[in-house]
Amino acid sequence: MQTLPTPVQSLPTETTIVRRKTRPVPIGSVIIGGGHPVAVQSMINEDTLDIEGSVAAIRRLHEIGCEIVRVTVPSLAHAKAMEEIRNRLYKTYKPVPLVADVHHNGMKIALEVAKYVDNVRINPGLYVFEKPKPDRTEYTQAEFEEIGAKIRETLEPLVISLRDQGKSMRIGVNHGSLSERMLFTYGDTPEGMVESALEFIRICESLNFYNLEISLKASRVPVMIAANRLMVKRMDELGMDYPLHLGVTEAGDGEYGRIKSTAGIATLLAEGIGDTIRVSLTEAPEKEIPVCYGILQALGLRRTMVEYVACPSCGRTLFNLEEVLHKVREATKHLTGLNIAVMGCIVNGPGEMADADYGYVGKQPGYISLYRGREEVKKVPEAEGVAALVELIKADGRWVDP
Repeated sequence: MQTLPTPVQSLPTETTIVRRKTRPVPIGSVIIGGGHPVAVQSMINEDTLDIEGSVAAIRRLHEIGCEIVRVTVPSLAHAKAMEEIRNRLYKTYKPVPLVADVHHNGMKIALEVAKYVDNVRINPGLYVFEKPKPDRTEYTQAEFEEIGAKIRETLEPLVISLRDQGKSMRIGVNHGSLSERMLFTYGDTPEGMVESALEFIRICESLNFYNLEISLKASRVPVMIAANRLMVKRMDELGMDYPLHLGVTEAGDGEYGRIKSTAGIATLLAEGIGDTIRVSLTEAPEKEIPVCYGILQALGLRRTMVEYVACPSCGRTLFNLEEVLHKVREATKHLTGLNIAVMGCIVNGPGEMADADYGYVGKQPGYISLYRGREEVKKVPEAEGVAALVELIKADGRWVDP
């Protein structure tokens, strides 16, 4: 007698990503980590000395959903300009969570700008300048410790300032700007990136400062993924629970820039790693925000727009699927939290759209069948389909005017 295979248990219709537990860290009115929603960040392109332009750019980003805005602060003059930028935002708009980006020899700059922003980002590879020696083959332990002591000396006033103000710091390591000391000790590797971050974390912890977020970015997706996975492993070993900021730096522009960013960010988010994200595109910063929310929505981590389910079309399709999907989207894209399915035929329609709130299905030529969940509600002529869908959503009390 033939033995039949054991039936496979059906998977649940919906699964959720189990996020890594991290401590809550404030950036102004936004909390990252601690189970809070994954926050979206971006950075303005304007010179911070252009106060009017910077205020306008920050406001544009915030109005379209960017929750945390970063500005570059390369000099003491730029740091002082942040006071006026902050004041104008308060007077003409509202408080916006602001991050100051401080790089080369940033002690005085970071200390000044910490008065006016919610978070200071420092780059461990550039925070203290290490003069390179062309003939160097290694760093001695004494040299390593000497530079470590210099880092602590310059970092301590900033840490104390942020700690006493209840503000936060991002320790932002870039693969392309590791310090010479880390390169000689660990090589141009994810390990070097992690050890660079840990050195700064330990200094902060020794001063009882724990409002830290960590980022390890690279322009190569595999390096970025490996560095963040290793960071989590090392933090787990050391009992650390700091939230992670994810991004693929210098991703470029267009379709490939979006693909690179998504490949790195989404891979880690799907593993439960990551508490705030930025998509770094060589385009207007406003173009980054839809990509961020698209990634989060696709993974089920945020619901900020309609989720459209649509088949790819085939010979069975009974209407111009691409055209109809466009019409449905234009009529409903301002809604949030709904799942709407647009299916070209009956073969896969009801099954593939089982989890949708509403379905728009071609069951017979010239007509559209509208579904509420799994239930067919009505059949209407194709020309009336979109309007009938809108009326159905309104009848259910789920419509809001755009």
